[in-house]
Amino acid sequence: MNSKIGTTGEQRWVLGLTSIGSVVVALDVLVVAAALTTIRQDLGATVEQLEWTVNAYSLSFAMLLMTAAAIGDRWGRRRTFAAGLGLFTLASIACALAPSVPLLITARTVQGVGAAVVMPLSMSLLGAAFPPERRGWAIGIFSGLTGLAVLGGPMIGGAVTEGLAWQWIFWINVPIGAIAIPLVLAKIPESRGAVRQLDLRGAALITLAVLGIVWGVVRGAVAGWSSPEVLGSFVAGALLLLGFLAWENRAGQPMLPLRYFRSRAFSAGNAAGFFLTAALFGAVFFLAQFMQATFGSGPLKAGLQLLPWTATLFLVAPIAGRLVDKIGERPLVFTGLLLQAVGMFWISQASKGTVQYADLVPALIVAGCGVSLAMPATQSASIGSLPPEAVGMASGIYAMMRQLGGVVGVAVLAAVFAAAGGYESFETGFARALAVCGVLSLLGALAGLGIAVRRSTGVVVLEPAEELG
Repeated sequence: MNSKIGTTGEQRWVLGLTSIGSVVVALDVLVVAAALTTIRQDLGATVEQLEWTVNAYSLSFAMLLMTAAAIGDRWGRRRTFAAGLGLFTLASIACALAPSVPLLITARTVQGVGAAVVMPLSMSLLGAAFPPERRGWAIGIFSGLTGLAVLGGPMIGGAVTEGLAWQWIFWINVPIGAIAIPLVLAKIPESRGAVRQLDLRGAALITLAVLGIVWGVVRGAVAGWSSPEVLGSFVAGALLLLGFLAWENRAGQPMLPLRYFRSRAFSAGNAAGFFLTAALFGAVFFLAQFMQATFGSGPLKAGLQLLPWTATLFLVAPIAGRLVDKIGERPLVFTGLLLQAVGMFWISQASKGTVQYADLVPALIVAGCGVSLAMPATQSASIGSLPPEAVGMASGIYAMMRQLGGVVGVAVLAAVFAAAGGYESFETGFARALAVCGVLSLLGALAGLGIAVRRSTGVVVLEPAEELG
């Protein structure tokens, strides 16, 4: 295993280039949000097709994170990272050139595969390049830029869509990739990790299981919840999920070690992160469209109108990060998700009938403060509840659960929206969808109560059931 610490010059290149890769990948998670209305009008997309433009990316992203990290450790992290950037760039070209929604969805799926390679390898390269005493500083910069990309996605997507065309939200990735890839190969030292057996069977089972369940949710409102297609999808997804759990329980080197979930804090933190992201992605999917449909906002203005919600991360999240060490994760997760639920229910009620943008601002701020409190705490609970040697695997599992939460959130909200009449009854469907966001947030708050309490010394109180064995 090669884990040589890089020189100062190499460290700067690693931090800069991995941050660039992470930013473009994170940006494309929600960059299409403000462009959805334009894409719907330009390509004649249905709400079902629009949700797949978001979910196709998130699903392939989530499902291949763990496998990509293992491939990087085996094949070489720098080489794998560069290959991921190359695939992401080529898929971005295909997205920009897509003449129809099915081809756009296909290209977004491939783009998600590239993203699944780039994101975990970015963290691995950082860990190999920086010594422990500087690693936290580097990851702090890296995470801050990544968070900025996620939150700025709707605004940047709106600006590009309005100023140029929706295709340019994908074209902008091309020159970035063209410049970054040769620099990665020239400036970043190669490193490898402990060679792990690839759990391809586990990856295939969980991918098909989630696809079956999400397909059933997406198609339910269109094909009918009792139709053979939908019932068959749910049954197939459930059976594949059981098969995945059975395989992971007996696999020598599973992609998802089930023993980790004996830790109550780990399970609760991942469940809370799942529901938090489900509500967050689902709300972003519809809020940008709501601003355009109700207030007549252009894509850029719609993105800017979300700032009272998204900008709170920069003010509240750093405070929340410090509070985690003082009072523990559970109060922050519970309070944060409760605030997010209040904000979502508030928006749901305020959107009924005549509404002004100013009426939504307080609710957006409340919801934003909530997610900003809960996000760092859920991550800390999930990753900090396992032994140091399991941190890398814990990070991958948490990232996968968050992406899956986004997929499920968009699928569930879109199903509720379609069942209420879809775009023909936009305000009714929107109100019901945001109410479901509130329910998802409440479920996350309840899950957060399972996180262990910390004593005043900052030590987590473990119960016998939480031991990993």
